[in-house]
Amino acid sequence: MMENGQDPLSLLAETKCSVSSVLNRDVKQYGKQFLFDGDEETCWNSDQGEQQHIALQFPTAVIITSVVIRFQGGFVGKECRAEGRSVASSSMYHMCDFFPEDINAVQRFEITCAEPVDRLRLVFSSSTDFFGRITIYHLGVLGHMVK
Repeated sequence: MMENGQDPLSLLAETKCSVSSVLNRDVKQYGKQFLFDGDEETCWNSDQGEQQHIALQFPTAVIITSVVIRFQGGFVGKECRAEGRSVASSSMYHMCDFFPEDINAVQRFEITCAEPVDRLRLVFSSSTDFFGRITIYHLGVLGHMVK
């Protein structure tokens, strides 16, 4: 529970999303929209290359508590980091590093959000895939809006 007595909420309503790449530019089959659609059969699949990322722009300032990700085993980010854009200074800062397991299960990563942010970038510096591809079936961001 949060210190204010509220459970963390999903912060994805009305959030804008961009991704570094889409496999073979096939957005109809592997686009960013599949990160949040709730369908276990669809996914975002990046193209090959290092430094893949997902960028989220929130409609208001938020405090992020965790991210929830379900990768496809074999296409998992190995060395990952969360970066946020400070509302106070409008500059990006390093929030934390996280290291997913190479499994298909849902994984939750606690995020250290020192100050309210209006943007979050999840950077996958490397992948368990030889070509650097990342495949994600589900992405969730939990926390609370700042009033």
